Amino acid sequence: MQLRLNAAFTALLAAALFGATTPLAKVLLGELPPFMVAGLFYLGSGIGLGVTLLVHRARRTAREKRDESRIQRKEIPWLLGAIAAGGVAGPALLMLGLAVTPAATSSLLLNLEGVFTAVIAWVVFRENVDLQIFLGMVAIVAGGALLSWQPGHTGIPLGAALVAGACVCWAIDNNLTRKVSTNDATVIACLKGLVAGTANLSVAFLSGAKLPAATITIAAMLTGFAGYGVSLVLFVVALRNLGTARTGAYFSVAPLFGVGLSIMIWPETPSLLFWCAAALMALGIWLHLRERHEHAHTHDPLEHTHRHRHDDHHQHEHDSEWDGTEPHTHPHRHVPITHTHAHFPDIHHRHSH
Repeated sequence: MQLRLNAAFTALLAAALFGATTPLAKVLLGELPPFMVAGLFYLGSGIGLGVTLLVHRARRTAREKRDESRIQRKEIPWLLGAIAAGGVAGPALLMLGLAVTPAATSSLLLNLEGVFTAVIAWVVFRENVDLQIFLGMVAIVAGGALLSWQPGHTGIPLGAALVAGACVCWAIDNNLTRKVSTNDATVIACLKGLVAGTANLSVAFLSGAKLPAATITIAAMLTGFAGYGVSLVLFVVALRNLGTARTGAYFSVAPLFGVGLSIMIWPETPSLLFWCAAALMALGIWLHLRERHEHAHTHDPLEHTHRHRHDDHHQHEHDSEWDGTEPHTHPHRHVPITHTHAHFPDIHHRHSH
């Protein structure tokens, strides 16, 4: 129970940081081209997390450095795919969509990321999604459709389609990142930030854009460090403990933080359609948050490295002397075990049903 609460809080904090970034990006778009904003956000994320890693590594003991998890060669394709989808294509589509879409509307449309994440996890990666998760997805999709609909117009508005496209990219990113989520979350987020930032800035410079004033550059990079960097670290940790679909569900509250900040920056009275869409999305989020999954299940033999405590799933011996410090990191092996308890498709519960 405590693990679930901690994991849920981690996902919600990640959502708050990311959600607040959307209206701030809208402010910066008044000064900068979309690819420049995305590039500065991600580069600020990568540099900030890189500095954090260097400081943290300098404080670690020789044993901690030896036992730390490292990204395996077989995991690199998953990480590169996640960077391409979520670090390059996703933010570029979002920035283009923000340029022609009200910030509050864009913030609520970002709820679709959780839906697309769950669908891909369910259909492609065979992660379990219960009836409540499915009904929640239906409610959020309905809200997104209402939000995108404009009376008297046919088709989907371009801005809404671009924001939805960004959500698809991030959904792919989320599912691919799950494949490497046992590794250091800060390292994963740092690599994403550096590669994605460089890619987006390159596109911006090739398009004729130039760096803005130092104050705007610093503001954009600091915003990216919090909203893309720290948020992504927390999100990866939540993926490790909740699974992809559930983490996506918790992360769906991100737009609520964006909407609140948008209304403070641009005071206006939202339309009735807006509130109907918000109510549908809130219903979907509520259904996601109240879902409970419990059944008898068997753990297959598993070997991996991650930070852990000696709980019910970690009853193992140590190859070298251990001083009793927890949590700690080292390679360890899980033996087969069958039991019943409430759980989520975390790194230890990726079984079939």
